Amino acid sequence: MSTAPITLPDVELAKLLPMEQLVEALRRSFSEGCSAPAREHHPIEGSQGEQGMLLLMPAWSPPGPTRYLGVKQVNIFPQNAAQNKPALTSIYNLFDGNTGEHLASMDGNTITGRRTVAVSALAARYLSRKDSEELLVLGSGRVASLIPYAYQAVRDIKRVKIWDINRASAEQLQSLLVTDGFDCAIADSLEDAVRSADIVSAATLSTTPLVLGDWLRPGTHVDLIGAFTPTMRESDDQCVAMSDVYTDTGEAAHEAGDLIQPKKTGAIGEDHVKATLSDLVTGRALGRESDASFTLFKAVGTALADLSAATLAYEAARRI
Repeated sequence: MSTAPITLPDVELAKLLPMEQLVEALRRSFSEGCSAPAREHHPIEGSQGEQGMLLLMPAWSPPGPTRYLGVKQVNIFPQNAAQNKPALTSIYNLFDGNTGEHLASMDGNTITGRRTVAVSALAARYLSRKDSEELLVLGSGRVASLIPYAYQAVRDIKRVKIWDINRASAEQLQSLLVTDGFDCAIADSLEDAVRSADIVSAATLSTTPLVLGDWLRPGTHVDLIGAFTPTMRESDDQCVAMSDVYTDTGEAAHEAGDLIQPKKTGAIGEDHVKATLSDLVTGRALGRESDASFTLFKAVGTALADLSAATLAYEAARRI
């Protein structure tokens, strides 16, 4: 007999997705693969001419006795800001991949935020120096606030610095991190903070470069999370050109401004990306080549990671 689908709101869902377990679940998922069709974008025109967007990201695991099918629905309505409502709402629905039965509904923002930083941490396991201790976080929003916790799962992070154009927001994040036991400080100078960091992780909506190649010291790992359209970027041409570049998926090279714009200027060629995260976790690519190498990871998000996180949360909830 079928059981009623469960509902996992944000707070409960976050507890079901501890970073160490999530990073490991993602490692298995990127190794095994799944079916993840291209995300669908459906424009929605409002009565006053404003533009909304419906985004659908489906994925399903390979055939087997236990199989899952999931889809994330993201509704983007920028005009909501004028009404003090969120511009983005998201829900994730998980189904039995063999029967189609609805298993669970989950908060999509929590799935997205936690899987995003966990994917970056998984990549850093292969790309950052093993002795990396100082982490610089660019941004202080919902996703940026999770970065230190994710990196703590893969590296012995001893110091965290926060930089944000909004200092008050950065100070709020600093207070949270200090309360949770991090040695955390505000970066007054972005250049100085980049120069001293072992890992630079950016989760912003910048359309102009923030991380400059001139500032990087040998051995630095750069992680670019935030810029996800062709017109957005968090790094300059030199940063990308001097780095060994890896991506979460092959599509990233055609979606991310951090890679598209250097191609347009001729700073990098079409074959500049060395490999994907799947290549790293399966051993098809070796990752960091030396302690002096510059490495860069660019992610744009994949439905595979959503499905992996939702599966982990659902199975953990069923065990409780």
